[in-house]
Amino acid sequence: MSVTAQPSLVRTVAGSEVPVAGDWAVDPGHAEVAFVGRHFMMTKVRGRFTDVTGLVRIAEDPADSSVEVTIGMASVTSGSADRDDHLRSPDFFDVTTHPTATFRSAGVRWAGTTATATVDGDLTIVGVTRPVVLEVAYLGAVTDPWGGHRAVFSAWTEVNREDWGLTWNMALEAGGVMVSKKVRIEIEVETVLAGEPAEAQEA
Repeated sequence: MSVTAQPSLVRTVAGSEVPVAGDWAVDPGHAEVAFVGRHFMMTKVRGRFTDVTGLVRIAEDPADSSVEVTIGMASVTSGSADRDDHLRSPDFFDVTTHPTATFRSAGVRWAGTTATATVDGDLTIVGVTRPVVLEVAYLGAVTDPWGGHRAVFSAWTEVNREDWGLTWNMALEAGGVMVSKKVRIEIEVETVLAGEPAEAQEA
């Protein structure tokens, strides 16, 4: 679904439309961190985390902006209860010991000609922190029916899960392994300008 930018919510910087400066809080009801891996090295397996909170701080100079996100790891869902239980176990996310994962930006690289940026940051999973690079797109801004001002962002990256010590796997008789090492992470979030409540009902 596309959104239409409202003049009061955006500004033009270096010829590109960006949100007005301020703190934009992630709306947990409209936020998703998804992952895509491969099973038996062939079939795509998709999952997502639904417990996502955070803050996108848009600076006057967009290159000075920052992002902080916290993910409740027990909220993982992949369409299989058995697989979800395994993902929550010490073989993978060990949610009892490490209930959350976090991402904190370290820098924003913005060319100033498009509504996209590269965000460098630190991703912490199971207590292990590694650098990652997110490709981020600003999709637009809108005023919702309850008067809240929203900005929408999409992001993605690809990681090797073993960099975080997530090494569980099983060798296949014909060669290869059951679970791919490389995982694509896809993020979709709506944010609300600070001081404004999220809507009172789901939409």
